[in-house]
Amino acid sequence: MARGPDGAGQAQGFSLKDELFNARTIGDLAAEFAVLPGFDPDRFSKEALAGLSSRGLLERLDWLADCIEAQLPNRFPELADALEAAMPPVLDPTNTDDDFGRFIHAVPGILAVRHGLEDHRDRALDLLEAATQRFSMEFYIRPFLNRWPDETLARLDRWVEHDNYHVRRLVSEGTRPRLPWAANIQLDPLVPLRFLDVLHADPTRYVTRSVANHMNDLTRHAPERVVAHLGMWQSTARQTPKELDWMTRHALRTAVKRGEADALALLGYRQDCDVAVSLRLDPNPVSIGDAVTIDVTLSAPEALPVMVDYRIRFHRPNGRSGEKVFKLKTAHLKPGVAVTMTKSHRLKAGASTFTLYPGPHLVTVQVNGQDRADATLDLV
Repeated sequence: MARGPDGAGQAQGFSLKDELFNARTIGDLAAEFAVLPGFDPDRFSKEALAGLSSRGLLERLDWLADCIEAQLPNRFPELADALEAAMPPVLDPTNTDDDFGRFIHAVPGILAVRHGLEDHRDRALDLLEAATQRFSMEFYIRPFLNRWPDETLARLDRWVEHDNYHVRRLVSEGTRPRLPWAANIQLDPLVPLRFLDVLHADPTRYVTRSVANHMNDLTRHAPERVVAHLGMWQSTARQTPKELDWMTRHALRTAVKRGEADALALLGYRQDCDVAVSLRLDPNPVSIGDAVTIDVTLSAPEALPVMVDYRIRFHRPNGRSGEKVFKLKTAHLKPGVAVTMTKSHRLKAGASTFTLYPGPHLVTVQVNGQDRADATLDLV
């Protein structure tokens, strides 16, 4: 289940903020800073733990920064030196994915923005370069992009060739137009394309996933530019075909749901095709909380790759309907041979993202982004 920065949406009985910030994790952080002359780890632990309970997840990060800052030098250059001296070893450089780091190591990013943004830009960026090799600094690079766009972009131009893949990923992730949880940036969303042109060829999935997510963000601003760049990346062949195929599909996932012709064409799915589609829903009507089986049968007079999705238009008592697109399957049709696709769709009661109400719901089948068949599903 997705969770917001305050821990909302978490499963019953589980607290993300308590999992991330507790006596054990605070103790680990205290032990790291104990290497600094004059730093009192017991004082830090007592102060930090005493202030946790009343704070949300991101507030807890700021609180830890407050407690650590209280025992560090006042001048930023010396403070930055101390933060770097207390850092744990870099994350395992032999990994290639899913190594985000620990939230307790966000403190250098917070203090870099708090005390380095205005008067110590270059030293603060050096600190972020070191810190992101322990915990992603994607939130903390963004204030620098807003305050010092040219100077920060120049630094990112160097970081795309960095020998540590966490630093390379920061270039893509930190400049995303729609980075979850993060503050907005005023940067023209097309400017980072020059970074992605380099990073799409990266050998690590952690970087290429960020690039694909970044491109997916961009499809909301300039879908035609995204398709053009993905096509260019195919032609230059700097990435392996398998990885680039995965990246392309991941980057175009939102555009595909919107049925955008250029995106579908790049993936090999034609919209000007002759395909017959039938849709059956069973049972119908169906009770909220139960499942409906969606049967879709397709046939075509020619060989044809198809991407089949279905869209549900949800009934609302106030008359305002909402829609959501769901994946069904992809297939290659043979001339004159019918193919049936089946999926069981559970109509959850009390879902976290939307509420179902009794009434008529329209189910529409999309083939290669085009509406081809629909039927009314009655929820009771």
